[in-house]
Amino acid sequence: MSIVGLLTVELHLPDAQSLKAKRMVLRRVKDRLKKFNVAIAETEYQDLWQRAALSVVAVSNDTAAVDEALAKVVNEIERVEPGTVTRTQIEFLT
Repeated sequence: MSIVGLLTVELHLPDAQSLKAKRMVLRRVKDRLKKFNVAIAETEYQDLWQRAALSVVAVSNDTAAVDEALAKVVNEIERVEPGTVTRTQIEFLT
């Protein structure tokens, strides 16, 4: 049975003064998350400069593996852009 984990991460980007600056930050974050073998998309607040929401999906046959992968994603976002994460939520779909 496949376990699908959906991580929603909201970010506050106080230094972004344009959509272009916001996209640069998000591209840097998404590029760093590729190594975790997850799917990533910006899903909300596309027209706001300083706010973003990323949805990250991981799939495995083990709930613990999905949970661990998504926890590593959150840690990496905090490492790449410290202090930007305002909210995280993980849902498991079976």
